[in-house]
Amino acid sequence: MVAGLFAFALFWRWAYHDLPELPESGSALWEVRREPAVTILDAQGRTLTVRGPLYAEAVTLDELPPYVPQAFVAIEDARFYAHEGIDWRAIMRAMLVNLRAGEIEQGGSTLTMQLIKNLVLSPERTIRRKVQEMRLARALEQRLAKDEILELYLNRVYLGEQAYGIEAASRRYFGKPATELTLQEAALLAALPKAPSRLAPTVNLEEAQARAQDVLQAMLDEGYIDSLTYLSAVATPAVPIEGAEIVADPAVFGHVYDAAIAEAESLLGPDATAPDLVVVTTIDADLQRAAHAAVTSGLEGAGAQLDAGQAALIAMDLDGAVRAMVGGTDYLDSQFNRATQALRQPGSAFKPVVFAAALEAGYDPASTFEDEPVDIEGWTPENFGGGYRGRITLEDALKRSINTVAAQLGQALGAQTIVEMARRLGIDRDLAAHPSIALGAEEVTLQELTTAYLVFANDGRAREPFLVSEIRTTRGTVLYRREPRERAPALLREHARAMSTMLQAVVRDGTGQRAQLARHRAAGKTGTSQNSRDAWFIGYTAHLAAGVWVGNDDDTAMANVTGGGLPAMIWNDFMTAAHRDLAPQPLAAPEPRRRSEREEGLAAFYSELSARFEAALEDTEG
Repeated sequence: MVAGLFAFALFWRWAYHDLPELPESGSALWEVRREPAVTILDAQGRTLTVRGPLYAEAVTLDELPPYVPQAFVAIEDARFYAHEGIDWRAIMRAMLVNLRAGEIEQGGSTLTMQLIKNLVLSPERTIRRKVQEMRLARALEQRLAKDEILELYLNRVYLGEQAYGIEAASRRYFGKPATELTLQEAALLAALPKAPSRLAPTVNLEEAQARAQDVLQAMLDEGYIDSLTYLSAVATPAVPIEGAEIVADPAVFGHVYDAAIAEAESLLGPDATAPDLVVVTTIDADLQRAAHAAVTSGLEGAGAQLDAGQAALIAMDLDGAVRAMVGGTDYLDSQFNRATQALRQPGSAFKPVVFAAALEAGYDPASTFEDEPVDIEGWTPENFGGGYRGRITLEDALKRSINTVAAQLGQALGAQTIVEMARRLGIDRDLAAHPSIALGAEEVTLQELTTAYLVFANDGRAREPFLVSEIRTTRGTVLYRREPRERAPALLREHARAMSTMLQAVVRDGTGQRAQLARHRAAGKTGTSQNSRDAWFIGYTAHLAAGVWVGNDDDTAMANVTGGGLPAMIWNDFMTAAHRDLAPQPLAAPEPRRRSEREEGLAAFYSELSARFEAALEDTEG
C-alpha cells in the first residue's frame, strides 16, 4: 500500500506539477491566447482587412443553421453530449487503431479536450500532456454547459489560412457569414480541424472535399441528415469562392487601414491594446475604389505627360465623415499618406479663407478693387499668366483667381486676421502671419483644407473630419461610438452662403470649369503653387465634399499643371462616379446670377466711375 501510494504521488507530481490554471469563467476563455488583431470594416459593415490573425466576430449556436455545429460534432466527437469531457470508448478505440497501424492515426480527443489543448496547454504531443488535457477537460465540463463549450469551440478552432473560428473561416473561404453556410460548406469547414494547414481548400481542395464527404457520412450515421440529403450533398461538394479573401486590395485601401488604426488608438488610449478590436470606419468601399481609379487614371493619362508623379484625394460627407481617402497612387510602394500627412502650399485654393475674412470685415461680393501691380513691403505678387483687368469685383476676382486683389485684401485685413480665420475654419496648425499667406504660401494638408470648405457648404457650421464611427471587440462589447458633435459656428450664415455662391461661380465660368458636373451644382476653387509644384482642386456638392492634390514628393515642378487642369479633372471623374445614383439636390446657397453683356459693361462703367470718384475725394481731402 505504501509503495502504491508512493507511486501514485510520483505519478501525480510527474503529471500535474506544472498544470496550468483553468480560467475562472467561460468569458475569460474567449480572451486567452489571442494574438492582437484588428478588423477594419467599411460603413456598410463589409470587412476591408484584418491586421493579425483572422478572428471575426463571435456567433452563437442560435444564429447558426443546425447542421453547422452538427457537422463538427459528428466528425470530431459524436458522443459529445453523452460524456463528461473524456470519451473512454473513443480513447480505447483509438488505441486499438494505433496499435494495429503501428503509428498514431487517431487521438480519441473530445471537443472539450481539443478546446483545452488549443487554449490552455502547450502543443507538445506527449502522454503527460494528454493526461493534463483529460483532467482539465473534466474540470471545464463542470464549469460550463455543453452548448457553451461547443459555442466556444466553434468560435476559436483554427481552420487554416490564419482563420480562427467558424465566422472567420466562412468569410475567408466562401465570402459570406457563417449564418448563411450551406450543408456542403459546413461539412468542408468541419473537415479542417484534423489538419487545417494541409486540408485548407485553397491549398488542397481535392483532399478537403474527400474529408468533407467523411463528415457527411458521419452526419448520416448519427442521424443528423437523411440518405437523400447525403447523396445530394456528396454530388455537389462545396468549392471556395475565388477571391473571397476577406482582405481588400492593400494598394487601394492601405492608407485607410493605417489612418483608421491611428485614429482608433487615439480614441481608445490604453484600451487600444485589446486583442480583438473591430474598427467600423466611415469609408464606402465602392467610393474608395472609384477615388483610387480616378487618381491612377489621371496620373497615368494626362499626368504622365505633365511630370506629375503623385496625387491624393479625400472625400467627406458634409458632416465630416470621411468616405474615401487616397494617400497616394500605391500604398505598397509608399505608406506615406499625402491626404493627411503631406504639408504643401495650397496656392489660390487658400483664397476662400481670405475672402471669408473679408466678408466678415464688411466687404461683400460686389466690393471692387483695382487689379494692378502692387508692392507690399517689397513683395510684388503677379497674376497667373500676367496682365491686369483694372477695376474688378471680389466675386470676379475669386472666380478668375486674381492674385493682386487677394494680396490687397490680405494687406487690408492683416495677416493675423487670416490666420485666425483659417483656424476657425478647421486648419488648426500654426500658420505664420506674413503677407504672402493671402496667396496660400503657408503649408497645409489636403484634409485640413477640404475641412475648411465644409464650413461654406454647411451655412457656416464647422465640422470635424472623422474616419472611425465605432470600435468594439469581436464579442460585441462597444468601446467607442461616435456621437453627433456640434462645433461653434465659424461664420455667419450670410457670409458662408455668399462664399458658397462665389465658389459656384468659380466652377460655372471661372478657373474651375473642368470640375462641372452634368446633373449636380458644384462649388469649388482651384489652386496652384509657385512653378506648378502643387496643384489643387477643392469642391463640394449638396451630397459630398472632396479635395484633390497633385504634385511630386521631391517638390520638383510639374509641366505647367494648374488646379483647373489635372486636379479638376480627377475631381470630376471621382465625383461623377460618386453621384451616379444620387438625385440632384441644390446647394444651400443661391446660384450666382448670370449677367448679360450689357450688365457686365454697366458694372465695369460704374466700377470705373466709383474709382474716379474715390480718387477725386482723396485729392479734395488732400
